Amino acid sequence: MNNSIFEILKKRILVLDGAMGTMIQKYKFSESDYRGSRFINHSCNVQGNNDLLSLTQPEAIYKIHEEYLDSGADIIETNTFSSTSIGMADYKMESLVKEINYESARLAKKATNKFNEKQLNKPRFVAGSIGPTNKTASMSPDVNDPGFRAITFDNLVESYSEQINALIDGGVDILLVETIFDTLNAKAALFACDVIKETRKSDIPVMVSGTITDASGRTLSGQTVEAFVTSLSHIPLLSIGLNCALGADLLLPYMKRLSKITENYTSAFPNAGLPNAFGEYDQTPNEMKSLIKEYFEANCVNIIGGCCGTTPEFIKLISEEAAKHEPRKIIQNV
Repeated sequence: MNNSIFEILKKRILVLDGAMGTMIQKYKFSESDYRGSRFINHSCNVQGNNDLLSLTQPEAIYKIHEEYLDSGADIIETNTFSSTSIGMADYKMESLVKEINYESARLAKKATNKFNEKQLNKPRFVAGSIGPTNKTASMSPDVNDPGFRAITFDNLVESYSEQINALIDGGVDILLVETIFDTLNAKAALFACDVIKETRKSDIPVMVSGTITDASGRTLSGQTVEAFVTSLSHIPLLSIGLNCALGADLLLPYMKRLSKITENYTSAFPNAGLPNAFGEYDQTPNEMKSLIKEYFEANCVNIIGGCCGTTPEFIKLISEEAAKHEPRKIIQNV
């Protein structure tokens, strides 16, 4: 199945799922819900550690996966965006990294297996979500000490390696290094992927997705779209693209630029517009569908989905629209 995704992408646009966090928020889980019976005596608050819910509320996470698959998603992401030892340190749960990644992958795989058995001609895939961590290797968090770094490249490689191995053990079909704001962090994740693939003799595909933080058109660490693509161009990838931070309208110009300078497949999963004063997203599924249609007409994507604020209702309409359009053709020797 891993190899077939390359062939499928030649024939049609694939649809990625929407936001996991947005769906979790609808459950309004309390601190005790996050803890469950297993972590009732944990030493610090854990509410907000969404990845932990794969252990304490697995039925809810599985249901979210099912809803996205029902809506037409070809690829669903594991509930592991923050599941590195670096991310879990905020909750004093570093020791759970392997288990969270493994169980999250297993839950997603269980959901795709169910749908694959029912519809053999439309294979679904699980992408292991590998987030950027809450540290940056390229910049100092202290304005008074620009040479200081809160994390090293080797620290990141070690942390990412633990996550990646557990995701593969759990059965993911793809590794997705996403929401990249610092390409040096991404290089650490991709180096870990490369070493693990070689060690395990695995050919698991790797997707990469950066994030443009504002209207300057740059990542947080200062790279333009062109620099971002160039800095990762030596790595064999299934796809490269952009997600988060911006709505579909504001992200489109950067996807157009990206699609013209890469020989890889491209992906985009924008937010449902920009958040309002309360941090909520007001864009409707129909509004986002109209904006996403422009991506297809511009022939700049092979994989499309949604990020913050999107739900199965969004993915359903995006999936229906994607089926009407041809996928972007790979440009050789750009």
